[in-house]
Amino acid sequence: MSYAGIVLISHSPKVAEGIKDMIRQVIKEVPIEAAGGTDENDIGTSIEKIQQAINRANNGNGVLIFYDIGSAKMNAEMAVEMTEAKDVTVMEAPLVEGSYVAAVESGMDKDTESIAAAVTKAFG
Repeated sequence: MSYAGIVLISHSPKVAEGIKDMIRQVIKEVPIEAAGGTDENDIGTSIEKIQQAINRANNGNGVLIFYDIGSAKMNAEMAVEMTEAKDVTVMEAPLVEGSYVAAVESGMDKDTESIAAAVTKAFG
C-alpha cells in the first residue's frame, strides 16, 4: 500500500525533525520528510531542500506540505512550481497539529483531496 506523503517545512531544522519524530511515534508507514533550515542548516528555508523533500515523500499518491512562518510559504509555493511532481498541495493549517492529522488520514489510505479536506475541516 502506498500513502500520500507529507513535507514539514520549518525555519529550524530541529523543529522540522522534532515534528517528524513526534508523528513517527504513532504513524510509521506514511512518507514524512523534514525540510528545515537553510542548505547550511542555519535558521531559514531552502527551496532546494523543499524540492528534495517533495521528491522523497512522493510515491505517486500526492504530497501535502505544511510550513511554519513567513518565507516558508513563499519558498514552498516556489518549490511546488519548480517540481515535476503532481498533486502537491501547500496546506493552510498549523504545522504540528495539521501535519499530524494529515499523517493519520494518509495512514487510512485516503487521497490528498480527502486528507486536505479533513485538515481544513479540523483547523479551517
